[in-house]
Amino acid sequence: MNTINLEILGTGCKKCQQLEANAKSAVTAQVITAQVSHITDPIEIAKRGVMSTPALVINGKVVSKGRVLSPEQIQSLLPQ
Repeated sequence: MNTINLEILGTGCKKCQQLEANAKSAVTAQVITAQVSHITDPIEIAKRGVMSTPALVINGKVVSKGRVLSPEQIQSLLPQ
């Protein structure tokens, strides 16, 4: 089974923290192997073309910008 890489892009505000918690919840609910990391460096975030945070990146692809997805929404985006 391959490990899924989830990245939260954001400066650490409450919305960013909530998105990270929701991502971890989605991974736990799906019972998959995943690594969740939080990128707070504004230069790194801008390099990825993200100007509105929080953003969610799954396996290197930005799938959401500027909103907090629910765990259910994140589950629907996870590769099967």
